[in-house]
Amino acid sequence: MSAPQTVAGADAPPESGAKHRRAHRGDWILLAWCALLTAAMLGPLAAPGYVLSYDMVAVPDQGLLPSSVGLSSAVPRAVPLDAAVAILDSVLTGQLLQKLALAGIVLGAALGAGLALPTVRTGTRLVAASAYAWNAYVFERLVIGHWPTLIAYAALPWLLILGRRVRRGRTSALAPAVLLVGVSALTPTGGLLAAALFGLLVLVPGGRHPRRVRVAGTVAVLALQAPWIVPSVLRPDPAVSDPAGVAAFAATSDSPLGLLGSLLTLGGIWNEGAVPDSRALPSALALTVVLLALAAFGATELRRHLGRAELVVLTALAAAGLVVAFSSALPGGDAVLEWLVAEVPGGGLIRDGQKFLAWYALLVALAAAAGAARLAGIVARRNPSSVPAQPDRAAARRTTLSAPARRVGGPPGRAGSAGRAGSAAAVALAAALLPVAALPDLVWGAAGRLEPSHYPAAWADVRAAVDAGHGDVVVLPYQPFRRFPWAGDRTVLDPAPRYLDAEVVVPDALPVGDNVVPGEDRRAAEVAAALDADDAAGDLAALGVGWVAVERDTPGTVPDGLLESLESVEINGTFDLYRVPGDIGTWTRIPPAPPVIVADIVFSVILAVASADVARNAFSRRRRSLRSQES
Repeated sequence: MSAPQTVAGADAPPESGAKHRRAHRGDWILLAWCALLTAAMLGPLAAPGYVLSYDMVAVPDQGLLPSSVGLSSAVPRAVPLDAAVAILDSVLTGQLLQKLALAGIVLGAALGAGLALPTVRTGTRLVAASAYAWNAYVFERLVIGHWPTLIAYAALPWLLILGRRVRRGRTSALAPAVLLVGVSALTPTGGLLAAALFGLLVLVPGGRHPRRVRVAGTVAVLALQAPWIVPSVLRPDPAVSDPAGVAAFAATSDSPLGLLGSLLTLGGIWNEGAVPDSRALPSALALTVVLLALAAFGATELRRHLGRAELVVLTALAAAGLVVAFSSALPGGDAVLEWLVAEVPGGGLIRDGQKFLAWYALLVALAAAAGAARLAGIVARRNPSSVPAQPDRAAARRTTLSAPARRVGGPPGRAGSAGRAGSAAAVALAAALLPVAALPDLVWGAAGRLEPSHYPAAWADVRAAVDAGHGDVVVLPYQPFRRFPWAGDRTVLDPAPRYLDAEVVVPDALPVGDNVVPGEDRRAAEVAAALDADDAAGDLAALGVGWVAVERDTPGTVPDGLLESLESVEINGTFDLYRVPGDIGTWTRIPPAPPVIVADIVFSVILAVASADVARNAFSRRRRSLRSQES
């Protein structure tokens, strides 16, 4: 009796080692799944070129200009993002930087969601990854070009993980969390999404993290918002928006489910051009509702996987995001939003309330994964193959059994365990594929909407000819969006302000449907008036404009008689450049430089310190690992 037991015990690996190998294998499966989702979504980006879609603009070499840090008359909506891109694309090419950023967003979002639920099976992680990375919110924000918002979206599950570790007393998790908040804060919306989640996790009572960690985390999270807050507050003209933008950017119904149903299924963007076609299909609608039902089924299970503080914070933010997105449809909601937008500096951030569904999207993804796990358990228990066969009584009376026989025949009930595992795996795989089946449009570059384009050679000629010392640039037609034949005639924000290595006065009055939402930039409005004046060239020079560029291959108008009063510099019929004669003035109504520069320095120092701490901790862990292996 004892000998066979000794042999069997010698053959069996330690349980901890087996668990480690299973976990390691599960991590690789999750990573492969996330990579597959990323490749299926962004496959067309493997081709050379730049993806141009609505607000998403990439250029070969973006210049580092005063406006990149908020030192211009415009509201700092892309600050300090433009500065970061200008610095990074001096190391990487512009198109490589764009493709790495988009791939990193999708891969990071999927992988983070997959790891956000501790102590769950690999199949459950796959469901969370699919539900978070493959949904209408991601589709619509990608197509409309709000990739900076998606940076914060991808960071949210990682901030949930790091916030959990900080609360458990692992102070080494603070530095990577601060780093992620900083990257998210490259734009105002991203900064709010990330800072709210991690900041609340740090501040909510309870946890084993000391007071100094609470203080340091809160101060860092707030200070990282300074690059866009400081120029917004200190600009000579108030950073408030026209209340007409509330109705223009309000969430709308993009499915037969109505406004609330569209928001609950992570759609509802205001721009109908960014809505996936499948949102109108009954089959896709039914599958989306099934996914939402799966999330509702697993909502109570989240209490088993998330800490109380994590669940409370995430649920509260998800509810807040839904309220903000739906607020314009609530009684009196429009009036409140219009007052905030018109009177509170920075209030314009809430005009497009649908983007704050990011918190809700994370809750839905984790709940759907928990629901899939719960459903898999129910199916496995009801699977007939899971019932162990009756034991062989004759074999039970035997006094000994060789170890090889044990290995070949296996213990009783192994077939049942395999049946249960197979049933659970089938349910998990079906649930992981459900988001893809519910939104097939996201395959292959949003069904062809995200395809690379190439700038005509004339653009490089104009960039080389512009001398920033002669003043700023105005690009005609004087409108924010374009449709170029070489970019598939897709609507895109004018790339010239980022392509040219000079300041460009950008019109910020936004056409939305049949309406135009007035902008906040006083200089842009005065340039618009100057273009229609009798002495347009003289008025432009007084406003600090020394160059006029004309994009000939896009719809729009050029003021009559203006070009005849200018000096021709680069005329190619595609992108023409003219010089404004005479003395060029200077526009001085911009935020004061010293506090803006200090804010950028503080931002950079915090990121540098956090990066150094992350590197130090990684090096220490690696050194301890090597020492343990040697011993």
